[in-house]
Parts: sequence; C-alpha cells; structure tokens
Amino acid sequence: MPNQLASIMLGTADPDRLRDWYRRAFAPKEDEYGWMDFGGCGLLIDGRDDVPAHNDHPGRVILNFHVDDARAVVEHLDRMGVTWVVRLDRRDHGVFSTLRDPDGNYLQVIEFDK
Repeated sequence: MPNQLASIMLGTADPDRLRDWYRRAFAPKEDEYGWMDFGGCGLLIDGRDDVPAHNDHPGRVILNFHVDDARAVVEHLDRMGVTWVVRLDRRDHGVFSTLRDPDGNYLQVIEFDK
C-alpha cells in the first residue's frame, strides 16, 4: 500500500459541540467509533485537555471541502450563522470561500471548474 493521508484528528476542548457542528454543516457518514467520512478521508473530533477552547492560529491547518455546488453549501452554512473569513470568491480554477468552525479553525469550501 502506498503512503496515504487517510484521516485527521481534530482536537477540541468541547468535542460534543464541535462534532454536532460538523454533522449539521456537512452531513458526513459516521461509523460507530465517531469517525466522520468525508469522501475517503476520515475526521475524528476528539476531546483534548491540552488545547485551548479557541484556535489562535487557524491558518496553520485548513480543512478543504471540495463540493459540487459551492453556492448551495454556502447558503446552508449561512443559515447556520457561520463566520466567514472570505466570502465565495472566483479564482483561476473555481470558486472558494473560507469560514471558521466554532473553535476558530479555518475551513474552505471549494468548487473547482469542470
């Protein structure tokens, strides 16, 4: 098997709140252990006592969600009342937007041109 990035562990001071937010935001499939499946990359949101409640360095790691309809996803996230860093913006190869999750982590919603 070649080396592959298959999962990400996202540490948080409030795992129940953050898990619920990701469920509402992106409706991932989830297994019995709490792993959320985002198209083959797993995300585990885990409670940690060594991280602050708010991420003061959100640009260090950004979770990129590649979607088929960025406008629809952005509208859904708007209804959730998310905090936008960059509104939906046309770039060279598609449209991008950047938002914060409840812990302050950056996420991007990306729809590449087909």
